[in-house]
Amino acid sequence: MAKFLAELLGCVLPDKGASSACESRQSRGGVKQSTKQKTVLFRTLAKEKPLTAHKQERMPQTPPFAAMFDSSGYNRNLYQSKEDSCGGLYYHDNNLLSGSLEALIQHLVPNVDYYPDRTYIFTFLLSSRLFMHPYELMAKVCHLCIEQQRLSEPGLDKNRIRKIAPKILQLLTEWTETFPYDFRDERMMRNLKELAQRIASGDEMYRKNVQQLLQNLLRKLATVSQYEEVLAKINATSTDRLTVLKTKPQSIQRDIITVCNDPYTLAQQLTHIELERLNYIGPEEFVQAFVQKDPLDNDKSCYGDRKKTRNLEAYVEWFNRLSYLVATEICMPVKKKHRARVIEYFIDVARECFNIGNFNSLMAIISGMNMSPVSRLKKTWAKVKTAKFDILEHQMDPSSNFYNYRTALRGAAQRSLTAHSNREKIVIPFFSLLIKDIYFLNEGCANRLPNGHVNFEKFWELAKQVSEFMTWKQVECPFERDRKILQYLLTIPVFSDDALYLASYESESPENHIEKDRWKTLRSTLLGRV
Repeated sequence: MAKFLAELLGCVLPDKGASSACESRQSRGGVKQSTKQKTVLFRTLAKEKPLTAHKQERMPQTPPFAAMFDSSGYNRNLYQSKEDSCGGLYYHDNNLLSGSLEALIQHLVPNVDYYPDRTYIFTFLLSSRLFMHPYELMAKVCHLCIEQQRLSEPGLDKNRIRKIAPKILQLLTEWTETFPYDFRDERMMRNLKELAQRIASGDEMYRKNVQQLLQNLLRKLATVSQYEEVLAKINATSTDRLTVLKTKPQSIQRDIITVCNDPYTLAQQLTHIELERLNYIGPEEFVQAFVQKDPLDNDKSCYGDRKKTRNLEAYVEWFNRLSYLVATEICMPVKKKHRARVIEYFIDVARECFNIGNFNSLMAIISGMNMSPVSRLKKTWAKVKTAKFDILEHQMDPSSNFYNYRTALRGAAQRSLTAHSNREKIVIPFFSLLIKDIYFLNEGCANRLPNGHVNFEKFWELAKQVSEFMTWKQVECPFERDRKILQYLLTIPVFSDDALYLASYESESPENHIEKDRWKTLRSTLLGRV
């Protein structure tokens, strides 16, 4: 994970307003020069209807993610309904700015007269893992619920439990639906079941609700396990395309255009993959990717080797695969005319991705087309009509902190908010930039204030950014799936870096002594030829 972050944050993106190696342009003959980029991506969890307490009119209602945060970063006037009885919370203009960790935990726990706003629940559950394990937080929440509501007493008052049970159940529902991966930990599941059973023992109605909550959670965890198994199988069978060409040259005569000759259809299938993989990234992975030592925790990391970012990393790997697939498809053909046709095809695919709102596939395609083995093919590029590509590169230009892209993203996000169809709701962000924004927000502000309080003002902003992603990842892909195209995109072997250079030199001869020496070395090592 550390290597992934170093690559992602070190060379992928330029700093604000600064020129960098990432902005370097490589000439393609007489073609306008282009930006060389590498990037990454992600997605979400299937949205299920929230658990509701049967016939409980006072059951807390929660807004959709899109409505959780206003333009200032969090909702106003949320906390006037609860007196700060335990101390340790600091407000300004009715906005919670900081608090001791214990007071913030207490603020999470509902009672008969109080239920925390969903913005607070999401923000605290997201950020608390920087200070303690989720299972430790769950243990504290369970203890407070049991002690404050006297749920451990033998003669439990059913009237009292009917007043508090819906709220405790709703809190558990918020947690299990929004952060289900926390419950892959047996200790989490044990505490959840213990508290749920205490509630359920009071009434048959709550027993059914608890059962529904647990079934929904187990179904989500089973789904993600199946997804990870599929990814593992795909990774296990991945092969360098050059190896396949040498052993079975007739087995991969197909190319992307023979599999799908319509750029719009390919853009739709790419969007399927993006949204599916996006769907499995938990919001907590954005925080866990940057977990560091808590200075008030004896210099021990909260997670150590227990950090869970596997789905975020799988999304990153998909971006890289798509970039290499594009470069492979361009470098593969022997004839210059065919290579030019493939380039123009991918330009059209990239344009359709932009129109759909799939910015991650768009940037992956641009990244692949700007890899050195592709950009050096000057004779090929001379045959390409590049006007459309120049426009796309302008949209994804990294100058001024990706101003053009951010403007396009805001437009897509606004369209999504007012959309009447899933087609118009699609927003798939340029993932590495999203990660970088979150990283620098995390690095730029301290987690704790000098008095030891948790800097909650920082975490409001962090939660705002992540909640926007949560809205985007819940969109169902409206396009029809094409199994043949999807299988090709996900499983067809691609060239390694060395194989790409070799194919490039075989297509258009080396231009200088350095390239000639490298060509000879690659022919010897990869093909066994002198």
